[in-house]
Parts: sequence; structure tokens; C-alpha cells
Amino acid sequence: MQAEIITIGDEILIGQIVDTNSAFIATLLNMNGISVKQISSVSDDREHILKALDEAKERADIILITGGLGPTKDDITKKTLCDYFNTTMRFDEEAYQDVVNLFAQYGKEVTPINRLQAEVPAICQVIRNYNGTAPCMWFDVDGKVFVSMPGVPYEMKALMKNQVVPKLKERFSFPAIFHKTVLTQGIGESALSIIISDWEDSLAAVNIKLAYLPAPGMVRLRLSTKGSEESKLRSLVEIKIEELQSIISEYIYGYETFGEENDTLEQVIGKLLKKNNKTVSTAESCTGGFISHLITKVPGSSDYYVGSVISYSYEIKETELGVSKEVLEKQGAVSQPVVEQMAKAIREKYHTDYSISASGIAGPGGGTPEKPVGTVWIAIATPEKVFSEKFQFGNHRERNIQKTANAALNMLRKELEGK
Repeated sequence: MQAEIITIGDEILIGQIVDTNSAFIATLLNMNGISVKQISSVSDDREHILKALDEAKERADIILITGGLGPTKDDITKKTLCDYFNTTMRFDEEAYQDVVNLFAQYGKEVTPINRLQAEVPAICQVIRNYNGTAPCMWFDVDGKVFVSMPGVPYEMKALMKNQVVPKLKERFSFPAIFHKTVLTQGIGESALSIIISDWEDSLAAVNIKLAYLPAPGMVRLRLSTKGSEESKLRSLVEIKIEELQSIISEYIYGYETFGEENDTLEQVIGKLLKKNNKTVSTAESCTGGFISHLITKVPGSSDYYVGSVISYSYEIKETELGVSKEVLEKQGAVSQPVVEQMAKAIREKYHTDYSISASGIAGPGGGTPEKPVGTVWIAIATPEKVFSEKFQFGNHRERNIQKTANAALNMLRKELEGK
């Protein structure tokens, strides 16, 4: 059973708004055993919409449409659906009462233009929209189901979760689909694929597909499978993940189960610090506070995060962190002794259990043959020791900042987990 998602609106095609509706719909469908074949965005143009519907019907059994249901002249979806299904408009009294009730909540009378919202194609079944004026429309034609929903995200989301998906599950039988993602840090996509090549080849025998999802400094490995029973699918995936752990345990920092709330790297660290009643501070040079930003994104981070010194200049490194002027002049700011002194100093200055420091050349300028753009040193200080690692990330400034922060957090995670 395949579904297709069609978003309608020039505002999407010119980049004025980002299509978040498709991502939400696709996630919800997959959670309920419905595979998405294709996602398309089309303009507010009758011929373009008609062509998209015809093509979708050939590929999919369920076609979900969002957008173009407003009361103004530029919203043509309802009229185009009438043409497509060779029908006329009718006035739906229940849909009109929903409009009346919604306007009454704001102490307003329904205008003639908003009354038009209750006009729908004659052959459709109306699914009531309790959060807006445009009703959802369900067409069941020749074994295919077309569902047209408003493009306003909170209206569409409520309709999908509470009415459309339950109705689809009554209409069709769907297989179970299960996805789980392994989160890795500290190894690139190509190197990772070589290490796990034999394990990856073994997935086909149990009908599991693997997808690589790279991001700056991280690679997510998504395992996907489908069948009749979710419990069996989950068990198969978990067995293969256990095998993977024995191969790349040093790079794995967490997992995502599709459709569920999952921990980020900074949340994992926060939980570890909180569990052990420990604190952390940061001293940042090339990242400009981005490591601190990630840590403090987590609610409750004030329980374990104390503060930071952002030290770009030699002067601040000397005066605020006590880094040796001699070492700075001899070794340079991007060096092992400097970053280790920064880590030790900020931990002592703020009386924390752990600290992170980073110093590097984010770019695009500032590199030398000895220290090219992307050279970064990261250090971790603990009550017992200070250790550091050198990285070579590349020549893209924003990615270098993201990769540095992720690598620094992962170094702390490993230390907290005793790895």
C-alpha cells in the first residue's frame, strides 16, 4: 500500500515558506504502516494540479493533498477537484456550522466570503475541521482515496492524527513498519561503511534496509523493515543493532526510534551529569559559545552547567584563563598545551567537576601550511586528568563549528561513561 503527498501553493515553490507539512504527514504515515512513494509540490495552477493528481493516482493508492483551500480567489484546490472528479459544488451545513462556531469564539459574524468555505465537491465526504474554516474532504473513487486538507499546519496535524489516519486504517489493511536509527559521532560516512560492510550485507537476509544519514561530525544509521507483526520486526532490528554495537561501540552515542522523542547528544550528557551530581564549564575559542549553546538548550541545564569564557584573543586567554604568554607565542593558540591549559583553568576558575575547551581555525581565513583551516584542538579536564585530541575538519566555517561542538560533547560523553 503506497501513499503520495501533494502540497499546493506558490509560496512553497518560491521558498517563502518551508514545507513542514510533508515531513509531518510522512512520519505519521510510516508510524502507522503506510509507505510514502513520493512527495510533490505544485503551483496554484489548475493544469498543474490536475496533472499531479493523475500521476499520483498511477503510483499510489492514497493521495494526501494540503493547501489551496482558503476562501480567496487564489485558492483553487476545491474547484480543481470538482473538475477532476467531474462533479459540482454543494453546500454542507455541518461545515458551515463549524465556521459559525469558530467565528463566534472571537465574537465575529461569518462574512459572505467565509461562508464559501462550506461549499465542497458534491461527491466528497466531509471530515470536520474543528480548528479552522476549511473542511477536510475525502474522495473514495475507483479504489483510490484522495484526501484534501488545509495547509495551515496545526489544522492539518489535528485532522491527520485524530481523523484521517484512523479512517485510512478502517478503509485499508496496512503492514507494520519499524525504523530505528543508530547515532554515531567521530567517524565519517565512508570510513564507517567500510568497517560495517559485512554486517550491512547481512541485513538483506532478514529484510532490513540500511540508510546512511550524514550530518556535520555525525552519521545516523537508520534500519528499516516491514512485516505483519511489529514485535517481531522490533526484535529483528534489535538483534542486528546488538551485532553493530560489538563492531563500532566507541562511535555510538545513542538511538532514535522513529516517531518517538529521542535524546540528543547534549541531552545524553545532561542526564549523565545530573545522575552523577556533577558539573561542567566551557572555555571556547573557535566555536564562539556554540558548545555552551548546545548544553544550555536542554531544560534544567542550570543544574549542571556553570558557565563559560569565550576567549578569542591572546589577552583574554592570558587574563581570564591564565594561559602562559610564552606558550601562546611559541606554540600558538591552536595547540595542545594551550587548549589543555584552557580546560584546566576554566574547571578551576568555576569549581566544576569537568570542563571542555576548544581552540581552532574555523576559517575561511587564518590557516597556514602547518595549521590549515579546520585544524582544531579539544581538551577535557576532570578532577584527575586533562586529555586532548587534534581534529582536522575541513574548510567550511559553519560546519567546522558544528563538528567541533559535537566532537567536544562526545569526548565528554565517553569520559562520563567510562569509555
